[in-house]
Amino acid sequence: MDAFTKLLVVKTLREEKLLNGLKIYINSVLGPQFIESPLFDLKAAYDDSLSTTPIIFVLSPGADPMSYLFELAKQQGMTDKLKILSLGQGQGEKARENIMSGRRNGDWICLQNCHLAVSWLKTLEKIQENQDESEINPLYRLWLTSMPSNKFPVPVLQSGIKLTNEPPKGLKANLSRTYNEIKEEVYISSNKPKEF
Repeated sequence: MDAFTKLLVVKTLREEKLLNGLKIYINSVLGPQFIESPLFDLKAAYDDSLSTTPIIFVLSPGADPMSYLFELAKQQGMTDKLKILSLGQGQGEKARENIMSGRRNGDWICLQNCHLAVSWLKTLEKIQENQDESEINPLYRLWLTSMPSNKFPVPVLQSGIKLTNEPPKGLKANLSRTYNEIKEEVYISSNKPKEF
């Protein structure tokens, strides 16, 4: 039997094993890159962005992108220019002021929990639509974090770079992520660098 016929037999006889069978089938036909989640690469998203492009973190339970953002700000020399505001009741005007001053000064503005400020998201949409690239400092970036929400403005989503950082599933993915997050300096600075 070929791989697809085997998958049909699994579907017919042991439907609870179908998901595992699909992974095996996709791996054999398309390759492992379609099964394994890519590593979270915030630097690549930053390099693709412009000062007019918001970078949107779509949050998932158990994943926090803020440590990645702090690390990127440190690498880019923007630690002092990173302004973080958690949205909620009464924070809309402050967020607007941060965006406007960030555009002038070349700050990075991070607005967290956009899903909690649904009424203010229309204002965010207008701010993004009315921006003039010639008046924006090229260093300026707008970072947004939000849980999945159908109230998020579609024009902001369409113009932005969307990222998600789901927690790893399985032992292999967990170990791979752990080892990829350890910097080489940690190995070198240990008292047993050769063993590491």
